[in-house]
Amino acid sequence: MIIDTHTHLYLSDFAADIDEVIKRAGEEGVEKFYLPAIDSTETGNLLALEEKYPGKCFAMMGLHPCSVKENYKEELDMVYHWLQKRKFAAIGEIGLDFYWDKTFTGLQYESFHKQIEWALQFNLPVVLHTRNAMQESIDVVKEYQGKNLRGIFHCFSGTLQNALDITGTGFYLGIGGVITYKNSGLAEVIKEIDIKHIVLETDAPYLTPVPFRGKRNESSYLKYVVQKIAAIKNIPIEEVEEITTQNAGTIFSDQ
Repeated sequence: MIIDTHTHLYLSDFAADIDEVIKRAGEEGVEKFYLPAIDSTETGNLLALEEKYPGKCFAMMGLHPCSVKENYKEELDMVYHWLQKRKFAAIGEIGLDFYWDKTFTGLQYESFHKQIEWALQFNLPVVLHTRNAMQESIDVVKEYQGKNLRGIFHCFSGTLQNALDITGTGFYLGIGGVITYKNSGLAEVIKEIDIKHIVLETDAPYLTPVPFRGKRNESSYLKYVVQKIAAIKNIPIEEVEEITTQNAGTIFSDQ
């Protein structure tokens, strides 16, 4: 079994053929799909997909840093409402994103900290989004060392030192299609990191691996990520599948 720890299968990109997408994934051994939240505009679709595929799709709850705007307090109130109402797989995706716009930098930090506190309150892992803010995100996580904060740095694409800092806190590295990109430099980093620190993800419909780069990503394409990791580490594909699935099971321990 392979686990896709980060996939947005509830987005409109999949509305026309979600059943086929799930079926193709199953044919490639992908049996569980963890669905990160974005904001309240997608909550209905997120929960509907989980309900449609019980035991396969697992919803997270959280406010994406790119959705931290003027109405962030209302959005955070909705997140907390849902966390009180039912169980989720994780709080995510949350974090920092300084790529497009730094207008709400302060509010992103505030939202990040608040949601980490909720993760500790509800004993949930966190799934972190970081873009142009890797060191800043690592620094925030380090503030909570010793408090049982755990989770995944989704779509990791940092330096070897970043990877060592992250794994040193007990967090996992979410590895997806970027590892198949020639100029990403990620393969060289992952070569030096023990596979016990790695989980698999697609971030579908985004970040499609080679040979489908530029097209819509889907969970069945995880096999190309597995093949690449196996080649980098010079280990069997089955070993990559087994260990990364165990790692995902450790993070999402009660699913």
